[in-house]
Amino acid sequence: MMVLILMVISLPLFGFVYLYYNSGNLDWNLPTLPNFVHGLLVGMGVGLLIGQYVIFHSKLKIAKAAEELFQKMAIYIKATRNRFLILFAVSLMSTVGLLFFKSAFYVVIFAVTLLFYSLAKPTPDRIKRLLKLNKEDAEIVKDIARPS
Repeated sequence: MMVLILMVISLPLFGFVYLYYNSGNLDWNLPTLPNFVHGLLVGMGVGLLIGQYVIFHSKLKIAKAAEELFQKMAIYIKATRNRFLILFAVSLMSTVGLLFFKSAFYVVIFAVTLLFYSLAKPTPDRIKRLLKLNKEDAEIVKDIARPS
């Protein structure tokens, strides 16, 4: 659910700025920011995209080592939540960067962020594969995910 909420916030914001960027007709008299801010936003965006992947997979190693399914799932849920919050921050940074600097770098960063949003969405099959669950634990996860 959180994934959808974050996407519902970030997609329209970026879409609005992207349309503004492509139209070229609107002039909001935005201040000119120094070039180091452009480099900082691009660097932080790329760094956070790489960082969220590395952090998530390091947490997965910890989750796999846990004995009980409850512990594994608690670690996985927290890691996933943090991952999507980082992706949300990257989407906001790319939106702000595109607004002020009108650079295609931010479109690419946002596209990669959307890719991570969609590929990282938690599903029972993905949880089973990432945590390397046995059949019994995988069935429990599937039962929990089924609508009542």
